[in-house]
Amino acid sequence: MNKQINIAIDGHSSTGKSTLAKALAKELGFRYIDSGAMYRAVTLYAIQNGLLEDGLNEEALIRELDHISIHFHNKDGMNQTLLNDKVVEDDIRGMKVSNSVSLVSKVRAVRKKLRELQQAMAQSGGVVMDGRDIGSAVLPNAELKIFMTADPKIRAQRRYAELKSKGQSVSLEEVIKNISDRDHLDASRKENPLIKVEEAKELDNSHLSQEEQVNIALGWAQNLIESRQ
Repeated sequence: MNKQINIAIDGHSSTGKSTLAKALAKELGFRYIDSGAMYRAVTLYAIQNGLLEDGLNEEALIRELDHISIHFHNKDGMNQTLLNDKVVEDDIRGMKVSNSVSLVSKVRAVRKKLRELQQAMAQSGGVVMDGRDIGSAVLPNAELKIFMTADPKIRAQRRYAELKSKGQSVSLEEVIKNISDRDHLDASRKENPLIKVEEAKELDNSHLSQEEQVNIALGWAQNLIESRQ
């Protein structure tokens, strides 16, 4: 099997991009890169270092970028995010980070730094990467581009259930507002906004099971790989 293709998965928040990307990577034997986790890790760093106490101290964050390292580690089949060599997978998934990540991700210097890291990770091919601007800015030459979407109410219910299952105290109304705010910020930011590129295949999973989503995307990938052999 040709493992040199890259797969870019973009889409709105809470559409299951990471779940699909992980499953595809496992089925194809590719590496999975969670770009969203990288932005969340920078956001966590900003929170931990007092850079988000009264809005975002953008200048201070930019000065700190050289002191931020982000890596991924696979342990027992689970992807773990490391911020300055410390596992922060659970810390970056909470509402505190979710409520601020769009502020951090719109900073040009942050996007530039992480884009360079992401492109280096995908240089040898065989990567599945998900995020907001993968197909448009990070991996514009990716052989397969997928854009995921779903009804906002369904996305909010999924995110709410996920947070509650992790024992986090959060209301459905708070989650709905968070998703609405993130959609607006992602689509309206000046630096690489969320868009569906023309060549991307759209996957609306409002009423699809995880297995159905994987089968559809896997079919796209396998057809492409076979056509290249």
